[in-house]
Amino acid sequence: MRTLYCFGLIFCCLFNAFAQDYSDVLDQLDKYIEQARVQWEVPGLAVAIVKDGKALWSKGYGVKEIGKTEPVNIRTLFGICSTTKAMTAACIAMLVDEGKIGWDDKVFEIVPDFRLSDPHWTREIRIRDLLTHNTGLGNADLLWYLWDYEPQVIIEKMRYVDPAYPVRGGYTYQNNMYALAGKVIENVSGKKWESFIQERIFNPLKMDNTFPTQEQSIEYENRSKPHSKHRGAITVFADESADKIAPAGAVWSTIEDMQKWMLFVLDSAKVDGERLISDTNYREWLKPQTIVSDQGFYPTQRLTKPHWKTYALGWFQHDYLGRAVSFHTGSLQGTIAIIGLIPDENLGVYVLGNLDHAEVRHAIMYTVFDIFQSGNIDRDWSSELLALYESLKPKENEPESGVQILPSFLLKDFTGMYEDDYLGQIEIVEEDDHLLLLIGPKDQARLIHKNRNTFSVEYLSRPYMSNSTLVFEDNGLRLTGLKYFNRTFKKK
Repeated sequence: MRTLYCFGLIFCCLFNAFAQDYSDVLDQLDKYIEQARVQWEVPGLAVAIVKDGKALWSKGYGVKEIGKTEPVNIRTLFGICSTTKAMTAACIAMLVDEGKIGWDDKVFEIVPDFRLSDPHWTREIRIRDLLTHNTGLGNADLLWYLWDYEPQVIIEKMRYVDPAYPVRGGYTYQNNMYALAGKVIENVSGKKWESFIQERIFNPLKMDNTFPTQEQSIEYENRSKPHSKHRGAITVFADESADKIAPAGAVWSTIEDMQKWMLFVLDSAKVDGERLISDTNYREWLKPQTIVSDQGFYPTQRLTKPHWKTYALGWFQHDYLGRAVSFHTGSLQGTIAIIGLIPDENLGVYVLGNLDHAEVRHAIMYTVFDIFQSGNIDRDWSSELLALYESLKPKENEPESGVQILPSFLLKDFTGMYEDDYLGQIEIVEEDDHLLLLIGPKDQARLIHKNRNTFSVEYLSRPYMSNSTLVFEDNGLRLTGLKYFNRTFKKK
């Protein structure tokens, strides 16, 4: 018995020494992050770690813009993208605490303009459903991303969407419902989402360099530039904006401020000992709400092999080596983010980066989880995930085989306006002996003929986007419409 006691005492002493001095761990991690950044060709990263209630470490890596020398530091601004979602859910939790709404209140009673294609479906949607991606709606990101509609129009367009599955009977990631949650906040509190989140989260947490929208961040000078790899070369381009669906992903911040956010979350939503969210609703915020399908989860599952995958209120969740993880990624074209928390170990990591969908973010998160368990980097997550994501990239299109059939009509016959109730209008024009597709107020694409009346869509305004396919329809005599993004647009 005495031997066991002594062994336990020695173990506790060693553990406490490790817990109090992370210098070796952080030195290993520092070198590994820079190595991984170079391996993934990311111009710039910023990383922060919190542990046991302390802002343990934060640092910038690389540069804000490729080809220039200005380094990323802890006050460099990045889009935090969809990691905004947990903040919006926290705002809802505050209103629930105040008794102004309930998690299961019906949305249409709070936002009268909200209507779906079926009255029963409309009446079934609760506030909780807006935050858990299981309303029955399929993906509707085209409304804000390509068509660039205002938030109110996006809400109104929902009535033209057919259900993809029964309410709470599936899972499809849904940004527009978070935008609708922002409208709930506005109608209940009397303040726009941007003002509410600033007053109720950013100000109390002293997140002084955090902005609710891209528009509000414009004057901030120390900002990262977005980059994308296109045709083998990494290029810089203008900031993308998610302001049309701001509660889903519009916040811009620094790694210094996001470290404060992680401390707040891991301290059960307290600031200087004062609760901003009740214990009951804090637990609700992080409680699993819906099962996430394999198709709806990240490819990382092929390596982490989780036994369960869930979504809480603004958080993805899964088990990793026997530990419960709450995390979320954020992505706009050219900028990435990830927050990863193991609440039971009071451990959090946040990564910001400036290369489109650079999944080095996952590699850094899992490396941090590992190193704070074992004290060493035992697995090369960067190399493993790079190989995984390279294997998932679509193969180059092979040339069309066989005899290519020419279009059934002259180029001028394809031109004109085409309309769909849901997505709205698009226009086809002829320019320099080819067809040009005009979408919304800012997007253009060249139509490249493939076969008969089928064309490949090559985006000019967003060259980093994958090409899609557009098929014109006719009745044998004239063109009647076109098929694009699985929607039928009628020719006007």
